Amino acid sequence: MSNSILGLHHITAIAGNAQQNFDFYTRILGLRLVKKTVNFDDPGTYHLYYGDESGAAGTILTFFPWEGIGQGTEGVGMATEIGYAVPEGSLDFWLERFKENKVVTGEIAQRFGETILPFKDPDGLSLSLIIPEKADTRTPWETDTVKKEIATSGFHSTTLSLQKIDETAKVLTDIFGYSLVSQEGNRYRFITDTVETASIVDILELPDGTRGRNAAGTNHHVAFRVKDEAAQMEFREKILSKNLQITPKIDRDYFFSLYFREPGGVLFEIATENPGFTADEPLNELGTHLMLPHQHAHLRDDLEKLLPKLG
Repeated sequence: MSNSILGLHHITAIAGNAQQNFDFYTRILGLRLVKKTVNFDDPGTYHLYYGDESGAAGTILTFFPWEGIGQGTEGVGMATEIGYAVPEGSLDFWLERFKENKVVTGEIAQRFGETILPFKDPDGLSLSLIIPEKADTRTPWETDTVKKEIATSGFHSTTLSLQKIDETAKVLTDIFGYSLVSQEGNRYRFITDTVETASIVDILELPDGTRGRNAAGTNHHVAFRVKDEAAQMEFREKILSKNLQITPKIDRDYFFSLYFREPGGVLFEIATENPGFTADEPLNELGTHLMLPHQHAHLRDDLEKLLPKLG
């Protein structure tokens, strides 16, 4: 079990305005800002992490809010939906809340026997609230207006849109240990049994689909969770053995990362549980300070003037 893929670790997307992004995810959706740092490769841009109280793996949605980047286009070769688990009976609350805040929503529908409410964030990123077949027992982050009884508890699933399913399916099953458990039309559901939550990857097969364009309102990559660096290195060898290119281990301060592009074009990451978000802030202060990686620490004065204030 320790050397297994343990479901989703985090998902990273792109936004066009940091304040708008912060307002939506903390004030409307009710997530906790667990880390405010910068893009390691572009320190003039925030990297914002939203999740539960501690930023547990399987709850973390992160954003690169590149100011004025322009609108992206969802399409094949990328993740095109993020699903959050919510409790039974909560969708009336969410429909009313979304209506009050002018959030774009789709029709409530059924998918694999579960109830789903699609919606969009201010940049047009596709998300959904899903009542799981089996109740999610994780403890949600609670705010003054989004109580635990109706709050999101973390990821339910992610959806990948691909022109062809076959080679990506082999990565999920032969390398990551997922199983194909069901199919509805051109949607295929893969699940890992190593964890009970954040365990689902759906693939939409769209043979005539057009390639997406990464900018605001699109997903950048999907990260899968492993326990530690030893497990991570085992997966690196497995991926190399399938003639796929993968990066060396990269220290992201709160986890260690490997990146590779699966055959359908989606950027995958394998991320460790360790060391976690309390590595540089106490639990009760998570997300309240601008935390900089050591290589950019000397830029603090300039970055604090350059980055927009969030509040």
